[in-house]
Amino acid sequence: MATVLLMRHGRTTANASGGLAGRQPVELDDTGRSQAERAGQRLRALPLTKVVTSPLIRCRQTLELALPEAKPIEDDGLIECGYGEWEGRPLAELAKDPLWPVVQQHPSAVTFPDGEAMAAMSARAVAAMRRWDAAVTAEHGPEALWLACSHGDVIKAIVADAMGLHLDEFQRIVADPASISVIRYTPTRPFLVRLNDTSDLTSLIPAAPASSDAPVGGGGGGDTA
Repeated sequence: MATVLLMRHGRTTANASGGLAGRQPVELDDTGRSQAERAGQRLRALPLTKVVTSPLIRCRQTLELALPEAKPIEDDGLIECGYGEWEGRPLAELAKDPLWPVVQQHPSAVTFPDGEAMAAMSARAVAAMRRWDAAVTAEHGPEALWLACSHGDVIKAIVADAMGLHLDEFQRIVADPASISVIRYTPTRPFLVRLNDTSDLTSLIPAAPASSDAPVGGGGGGDTA
């Protein structure tokens, strides 16, 4: 199957001020723009076959700066969790809400007031990832690389699923702004290749196919590792 790079958007004005942006149209701040540009320097060498994104402006801005030649496809499956009445409020204020410790310790039980259940967010995000991965693999082959740009909680939920973790463990995962996590889905199970990464990505470039007259398996014998 193909390999997906999960990229979080760069830092926003809400991240900087300590607010919960939710689905509000908050934009990148200067730090977030710099983060997106640096991420683009790391991504530029990769032969990305498709770019998919949350429709929110902070993700679209991130991709415009990181991959200006790309033509991202928007998918509501990757949109931020619907925080309902929590949206736009300061995190310091929300931390005093009785629901806060449940969000931190038992998120699979949480439905935000007038908002989305975290379990529903996880299910639709994972479904979107698997649907796109299957489509990319069918169109471009099992060595293809593709990228999805989304949000912190969404990425953490996707990573938790890839690691076989219950959603209640997803708060242990970190996805910093403009970081990249890499997942390779297979017919039997996913593999987490990188997590919250900000380093060089060129090792992800698929190797060139061996020529038809090259010896198969190299020169030595032995069991397959």
